[in-house]
Amino acid sequence: MKKSTQGGLVYSTEHGRMCPTCQQAIAQCTCKAAPKPSGDGIVRISREVRSGKTISVIRGVLLEAAELNKLGKELKNLCGTGGTVKDGVIEIQGDHRELIAKKLATRWTVKLAGG
Repeated sequence: MKKSTQGGLVYSTEHGRMCPTCQQAIAQCTCKAAPKPSGDGIVRISREVRSGKTISVIRGVLLEAAELNKLGKELKNLCGTGGTVKDGVIEIQGDHRELIAKKLATRWTVKLAGG
């Protein structure tokens, strides 16, 4: 559990990121002091290798935390693999960029980025 410099709770192992103002999980924040997603409106899907494993990284999806988690779950089911959502970025195990791009292109402008 981490505390901010002002003394408020900012992270809980049980709930994840916490709002420093209302002390609720970011998804249940009542004061809406949680940072709003920002970007240029283009979803970028890249492939990265970490610890010898390939992952598909999706950045730029302008959704609130709860909706982003729901989208992450849908993409994991679509690809039949694991993954995570953290700090506004969706990570899916394996190289599934084409499949993910096809799914997300119905809602957003999608670009394949990187190698």
